[in-house]
Amino acid sequence: MFQRIAESSVIDGVDIQLDGEICRVPITLSVAAAVLFIKGDADYRRHVDGHARAPFCLMGCCHECLITIDGEPNRRGCLVSVAEGMSIERQLGGSQDDG
Repeated sequence: MFQRIAESSVIDGVDIQLDGEICRVPITLSVAAAVLFIKGDADYRRHVDGHARAPFCLMGCCHECLITIDGEPNRRGCLVSVAEGMSIERQLGGSQDDG
């Protein structure tokens, strides 16, 4: 479904923290696009029952992009732009903040 274009250095980028790991991503991405850029669609998030979930519409309608941003769970990642130092945690199922 989603494919990375080419592995190259990100010149105009920001450093974000994804699940505790520092990653550099293009400054133009939404949080959802940044997670897809780093992890791909199969590892975006998990439903509480363990099934894989990933963004579908990328415009705020489907709510499949729910993610924890700066400690606030269930944010629509497609509507939030990445910012320097932002902390993002995937919702991997089995915890109280999964949607």
